[in-house]
Amino acid sequence: MNRSRGPVRVLVVEDDFMVAKIHRRYVERVEGFEVVGEARTGAEALQAVSELDPDLVLLDIYLPDMSGLEVLRRLRHEGHPVDVLVVTAARDAETVKESLRGGAVQYLIKPFTGAVMEERLLEFLRTRESLREADGEAEVDQRKVDAMFGSTRRPASMDADLPKGLTAQTLRLVAGALRGVATDGGGTLSATECAERAGLARVSARRYLEHLVRIGYAEVSLRYGGAGRPERRYRWIG
Repeated sequence: MNRSRGPVRVLVVEDDFMVAKIHRRYVERVEGFEVVGEARTGAEALQAVSELDPDLVLLDIYLPDMSGLEVLRRLRHEGHPVDVLVVTAARDAETVKESLRGGAVQYLIKPFTGAVMEERLLEFLRTRESLREADGEAEVDQRKVDAMFGSTRRPASMDADLPKGLTAQTLRLVAGALRGVATDGGGTLSATECAERAGLARVSARRYLEHLVRIGYAEVSLRYGGAGRPERRYRWIG
């Protein structure tokens, strides 16, 4: 998984122009992602990966010149580090198995909603961040290994093995703010709203909120409003 900073660069590989347009729109709605290109065939996909150097490929299986599985095999044979999220109508078990063996990070069966795509992309983003945080470390503990493999396993304690810079006391403040709105009717908070309730800076509140999402005590969704990026909303599920 590419671990560079900045938005995740996405290549959409889909032979149907209108479907590709929909997938592009889904991706561009999610903060932290940008579409850098589209490909209609397997050959175009291989060329685009070489030229555009994307972080993530949304790969259809049914392409006019070759199977998406063949594209995946060639990418791995040529040593491309790009991650692949399979997006297809193929439901047969063998295709799913071959995608997994080829190193696909996710498998989405068409049709699906924008919310489902958003969920998979945010999961990918959290795993990518966990990999980046492990750079330069000689060893990692089990929590970090789980995060690097995209595991949603919940730790025994909410504040067990906190990342550097986070404290248990402040984590409990943030969790308490989220629990408060959940108790009032399952509501959500933005990082700004949570910061006001907990008496923290917005940047700090967001770090704690994202940590709660990573360990499975909270979930995040996007709220679309006027101009600008969508707002991230957090909900307590612990």
